[in-house]
Amino acid sequence: MNTAVIVCNGEFPKKEYPRYLIKTADLVICCDSARNVARLEALGRTPDLLVGDMDSTPAKVRERMAGRVVSVEEQDDNDLAKAFALIRDRYPEIKEIHIVGAGGKNEAHTVGNLGWLMEWERRSLAETCLGLAARGINVDMISDWTTAFAVSPAAAGDTASLEAVELFVGEGRRVSFFATDPELRISSQGLQWPLDGVDLTQWWGATLNRASTPAISLRFNKKSPLLVVLD
Repeated sequence: MNTAVIVCNGEFPKKEYPRYLIKTADLVICCDSARNVARLEALGRTPDLLVGDMDSTPAKVRERMAGRVVSVEEQDDNDLAKAFALIRDRYPEIKEIHIVGAGGKNEAHTVGNLGWLMEWERRSLAETCLGLAARGINVDMISDWTTAFAVSPAAAGDTASLEAVELFVGEGRRVSFFATDPELRISSQGLQWPLDGVDLTQWWGATLNRASTPAISLRFNKKSPLLVVLD
């Protein structure tokens, strides 16, 4: 098993690429939602697991999904975080995790879900000194409009040896950057407006930039997550 898709209870994708990811994934987990179970089945893909506190899935659907329901009642994490934790616990061999339906309909859910990308990267750094991608685990949120993921630098030793993060995004592509660490500073190459000196915790400060070369290079002053959103 190599790939997983988590389907959240936001706006279900209409474009072919995210729907293709759902159709071809080795594992599809649906966050608590009777509506998304029906939408997945309309694509010809029955969820492998239904995860959450089950407050949005009627008993008749849970009965039909018997053996696939994973009820997690704690309320500290949302259903997306519960689904992600389940994948990491039960299926550590999975290296590609795509999240769809994480945005739309409710801005608070969208911001919260994007925040989980940075939190998972932060936890990975705290546990192993390496980000998820550096460990060979690629996690992204894909909608009909954007792809979002978190990055951080790799290093064998102290911060003086932090490696630059290279992102091949395509010349002319719009790209936005966000952070929560007030001490994080990034210098960049390959962007129309360099990030040098930008306070990335001011979330409007580095939105809708544009790649001036096929690849962009980001150099961090410390190990800390950076959220990247590509149009």
